[in-house]
Amino acid sequence: MAGYKALLEDGKQYLKERQIEDGNLDAWLLLEHVCGISRSWYFVHEDEEVPKEQAEQYQKLLVKRGERIPLQQLTHEAYFYGMKFYVNEHVLIPRQDTEILIEEVLKEAGGKKGLCILDMCTGSGCILLSLLAHLKEAEGTGADLSKEALKVAERNGKDLGISAQWINSDLFELVSGKYDILVSNPPYIQTEVIEGLMEEVKFHEPRMALDGREDGLYFYRRITRQAGNYLNPQGILAFEIGYDQGEAVAQLMKEQGYTEVKVIQDLAGLDRVVIGKKNQEENHV
Repeated sequence: MAGYKALLEDGKQYLKERQIEDGNLDAWLLLEHVCGISRSWYFVHEDEEVPKEQAEQYQKLLVKRGERIPLQQLTHEAYFYGMKFYVNEHVLIPRQDTEILIEEVLKEAGGKKGLCILDMCTGSGCILLSLLAHLKEAEGTGADLSKEALKVAERNGKDLGISAQWINSDLFELVSGKYDILVSNPPYIQTEVIEGLMEEVKFHEPRMALDGREDGLYFYRRITRQAGNYLNPQGILAFEIGYDQGEAVAQLMKEQGYTEVKVIQDLAGLDRVVIGKKNQEENHV
């Protein structure tokens, strides 16, 4: 049987031949996951023999990664805003870009206590749970059309010890009450663009969570039109957006009477978040 170093080198080569981006890192992360080892442990024990079952499991996962199944779906782990989340094929993998949304909402919240948050299209629950972890005495509800996604969100809440309510709802259909913050990372990719995405996304992440219909703005229109009925006066509406949607989504919010509407860029200088406040007067559908 192979030692850890030999197994890792074989893994790197296997993924390189299959043109996996960051294949060397993925080969290591899969070894770390399967064998439960750290880098410091590895460097001391790299020539030791890997237990047969672990070596076989590692090779199985390498084959799946070579088939473009995302690493996070193989390890069922994704890190977001300093916390570890369970993920599977039913939810989008949390991405670092989305952390900009968390930062901006926390800035706008200004440390207020007891806020009520609604996360529309919650998926894995990473946005809502991250906000609840950083806002004192806040209460949160996550809504999603996918029952399978909500199972993941509920599991993440339990794993993190954060209490939230989860609703299986087609947007606002089963939502009630008023909220201080409405946050959403809705499907926003144009249908025709999906075919050009990386295989990891196109074939292995849920199409329902990606497809923003013909122009990518379908869900922004629907959410913005109805959000006012569920927000308290001066409530915050905050979206993650595609890199070319800032102006359009900001305009949708202004048309519905939102004030202080801002478009915020990510670290790459691309439009990533649109945020605004509900006017003091009530909005109506």
